[in-house]
Amino acid sequence: MHTSNISREAAWELLRQYNKEPFHLQHALTLEGVMRWFANFRGFEDEADYWAIVGLLHDIDFELYPDQHCKKAPELLKAAGVGDDMIHSICSHGYGICSDIEPEHEMEKILFAVDEFTGLIGAVALMHPSKSVKDMKVSSVKKKFKDKHFAAGCSRTVIAEGVHNLKWEIGDFTSKTIKAMQSCEDDIRQTMEKLQA
Repeated sequence: MHTSNISREAAWELLRQYNKEPFHLQHALTLEGVMRWFANFRGFEDEADYWAIVGLLHDIDFELYPDQHCKKAPELLKAAGVGDDMIHSICSHGYGICSDIEPEHEMEKILFAVDEFTGLIGAVALMHPSKSVKDMKVSSVKKKFKDKHFAAGCSRTVIAEGVHNLKWEIGDFTSKTIKAMQSCEDDIRQTMEKLQA
């Protein structure tokens, strides 16, 4: 069983030490909330904190060291007392892109799949008058998923590979990821407003 050896407060402070861009902080908070939702949904309630903190810290090195993404992370995380299990989980999301650590645990496979996908869904939300995922439809995401020019930075190949590794169906995965994002949207908005106040 995965247990976290860093508190949420310490993880948030650590993230903010290396990340100042609101976009990056919001993405980290989104992954935290989404991973917590999936932990509970998949019956890993006892590991929900671990899943969430992995989501929060997954891009810790990306803002300052984009060329060393997933390579600099172990050093930053170790220095803060983060355990090897969690470091493995965090670095596995870059598999085949910037890391040779393969996602093994179901949590790592979900992280790999939702990382790019939440970016795409978030971009679709910004096209809506509400700017929210609360009224998001699976069909809207599917349409934009097919449009390679929309949110071009979100790799469709990585998303498709991630969903395939989980042996899930893309429509079902889209629906679940939207629900996961809906579950944490209000909290993230409040946190971001406080940060920018």
